[in-house]
Amino acid sequence: MSSSPSDGLRVLAVDDVGPALDELCRLLRRYPGVASVEAAEDALTALRLIQAKQFDTVFLDIAMPGMDGLALGSLLARMTDPPVIVFVTAYDQHAVSAYGVGAVDYLLKPVAPERLAETLSRVRRVVAPEGAAMPAPVDRLAAVPVELGGRTRFIRRADVRFAEAQGDYVRLHTRNGSHLVRIPISRLEEHWGEVGYVRVHRSFLLAVHAVQELRSDVSGGLLAHTDAGDVPVSRRHARELRNLLLEAATRGDFEPRGRR
Repeated sequence: MSSSPSDGLRVLAVDDVGPALDELCRLLRRYPGVASVEAAEDALTALRLIQAKQFDTVFLDIAMPGMDGLALGSLLARMTDPPVIVFVTAYDQHAVSAYGVGAVDYLLKPVAPERLAETLSRVRRVVAPEGAAMPAPVDRLAAVPVELGGRTRFIRRADVRFAEAQGDYVRLHTRNGSHLVRIPISRLEEHWGEVGYVRVHRSFLLAVHAVQELRSDVSGGLLAHTDAGDVPVSRRHARELRNLLLEAATRGDFEPRGRR
């Protein structure tokens, strides 16, 4: 990513609703950390501007006719030198998809000035100076956004003991409760598999480091016990899990019980 100009961020705002676009541009221009703000009323116009000019960040509406914001965001994420993506929308059901295409933040309309200030600070931290290492990919879902009563709460992956598939949703189980998010368990497995989360059942993804012991249920089946509950382990996954637990114990990867 190119360095930001010394006098501030170069921003492109995209929204097909004129008044909403004007208001967003007005809010953006109020911040001293913003050098310039340009506007586009549809995704194709935005794409042409991005190809012709250099922007540090793009604030995208999601629900737009033709190419929507998620589709445009996916295109931008594949660029060699992409701008930082922020989604701005009146709907909260797209949060997981938004972070999945690499967005650094997800703002709900109407945008509060103080919330926008937090987002701009986050954008500035991501925009790396020339020669600096690129930031780690944001689509690894190290934290999963959960929308509750108009607020976005982030559930850290490290706090999730296991995930349970419920149709197109998964329920994330932590020591302090559970949280339902709209994401297929297969996609969660794709992102979390390389950091110690393993599929132990058609409907369950388990954090190996969170297993306290293995138990047998009343029918002779295998259960993995965690401080967030028991997880059924299918026969075909039992040997793999035992091997992973042995390897984790050898490496000392388990958390002390007091921290769980």
